[in-house]
Amino acid sequence: MPIDTSLKFEPINIAILTISDTRTTDTDTSGALLEERINSAGHNCIEKKIIPDDVKLIRETLQALSNKEEIDCIITTGGTGLTGRDTTPEAVIEIADKTIEGFGELFRQISFSKIGTSAIQSRALAALINKTYVFCLPGSKGACKDGWDEILQYQLDIRHRPCNFVEIMPRLSEK
Repeated sequence: MPIDTSLKFEPINIAILTISDTRTTDTDTSGALLEERINSAGHNCIEKKIIPDDVKLIRETLQALSNKEEIDCIITTGGTGLTGRDTTPEAVIEIADKTIEGFGELFRQISFSKIGTSAIQSRALAALINKTYVFCLPGSKGACKDGWDEILQYQLDIRHRPCNFVEIMPRLSEK
C-alpha cells in the first residue's frame, strides 16, 4: 500500500469498544490486540470499554462515545455474528448518519482468502455516527488482526495514497 513519506503522520484519537457477554479485561485478547496495534501505529487509544451484547446499551455507548469531541474513531470488536445476542450491526444501523459499505465488503474479501466460505458469516460493517468513524469487527483476535493490518492501519494514516479516511475528517460535517 503506497505511503507518501513526504507527508507527516497525523495521529488520531481512537476508542475501543469490546461487545461481549463473556469477555473481561483479563480475557479481552481482541481489544488488547487492537490497543497494541493502535499505539504501535502512533495513534492514541484514549478510551477502552467492555459492554455486554445488548442492542440498547451498544447504541447508547456508541452515541455517547461519538458525541465526545476528542474521539475521532471507534473500533468495536464482537457482536457481528449471527446468533441471537449478536446485535452490533442492528445498533449501529439505527443511529448511523451514513454507512461505509465498502468496509464490510473488503473485510469479507480478506477473510475469504484466509477462512474460505466461513467469511460469509461475518457482518462486519462501518459507519459515520456524529462525524465519528465507527468500524465494527468480529470478536476473534484473528479478525481484529486482519481488520487492522489489512485495512484500518492504511485508511487511518493520512499518508496513505490515493486516499484515506483521515484526510476527509475535516469535511465530514459539511452540508
